Amino acid sequence: MSALFESYTLRSLTFPNRVWMAPMCQYSAEAFGPNAGVADDWHFSHYAARAAGGTGLILVEATAVSPEGRISPGDLGIWNDTQAEALRRITAFLKEHGSVPGIQIAHAGRKASTDLPWRGGGPVRTEEGWQPVAPSALPFEEGHLVPTELTVPQIKEIVEQFRAAARRALAAGFEVVEVHGAHGYLIHEFLSPLTNHRTDAYGGSFDNRVRLALEIVDAVRAVWPADKPVFFRVSATDWLTEDPEDPREGWTGDDTVRLARELRAHGVDLLDVSTGGIAPGARIPAAPGYQVPFARRVKDETGLPTAVAGLITEPGQADKIVANGEADAVLLGRELLRDPSWARRAARELGAKSYVPPQYARSL
Repeated sequence: MSALFESYTLRSLTFPNRVWMAPMCQYSAEAFGPNAGVADDWHFSHYAARAAGGTGLILVEATAVSPEGRISPGDLGIWNDTQAEALRRITAFLKEHGSVPGIQIAHAGRKASTDLPWRGGGPVRTEEGWQPVAPSALPFEEGHLVPTELTVPQIKEIVEQFRAAARRALAAGFEVVEVHGAHGYLIHEFLSPLTNHRTDAYGGSFDNRVRLALEIVDAVRAVWPADKPVFFRVSATDWLTEDPEDPREGWTGDDTVRLARELRAHGVDLLDVSTGGIAPGARIPAAPGYQVPFARRVKDETGLPTAVAGLITEPGQADKIVANGEADAVLLGRELLRDPSWARRAARELGAKSYVPPQYARSL
């Protein structure tokens, strides 16, 4: 039996396999008007194809908790009921075809108001743009918008936006909610000393810098059912301390282990392990499975389950990660863009069974 195709249970929720889809923005929603941030036919067909392909968990892309929390004008949102209702069609289809529907809720912080990737991805300086916010008034890099430093009342408002987003996600039919704390977006900006220069209760010490992450997790957990899991995505390192030629101080693997213990105590069920995204120019030694050691360390030192992404492309490679206990599941990104039926192909190569829609049975 392939470890990759063994079922896996968190709380009362059972995933049919360990082939999971990482959240990947499609930048394809309308920017303004009554349908701003609303999932449309593109989103439905995109996620439906991966469910038909046998993916065990599908994490819908970073979905903004507020208009200002969007990365781009094309991001999905979940700050109103119209957006939540549009997602019900997707969750219903995923469940019908054996996939667990999950959603990543997010705030982009200082990396908000950037253009669509195929239009260059730079800061939006037209009427489509808006003013980013952050823990400190530090732009992502030269030429980017300088964010407004958040006041404490504004921070408390963002916590409530995450709470409301989780409540809407539940109403929309999702079984997993993931808090996005990675890739240089708002929560990560509070975690990292590179971007958090505050001197109040949300800056300075480790305990202060993780305060927002834990407050958001508590708010989400308070409205999320006790029998359903909450995930947290983390950038396990900013890749600065690993580089002796880079004097900048950032978030480290040691910090991630310490945070993982706190997250577990606050009701997080799984750490979604990624890296980087906050420091322009950081030298990242990308190679097949390069983020796996961080996931393994969290599992070994804290007991918190993990899933891991990052240049995982081959079925045998993914199976070995799970079989060796390096992570509890793998999260595929670009590979699932290339091949929506990757899970079915992997099962065939590994001699395992995977979901096949009856309409596709003749392909076996």
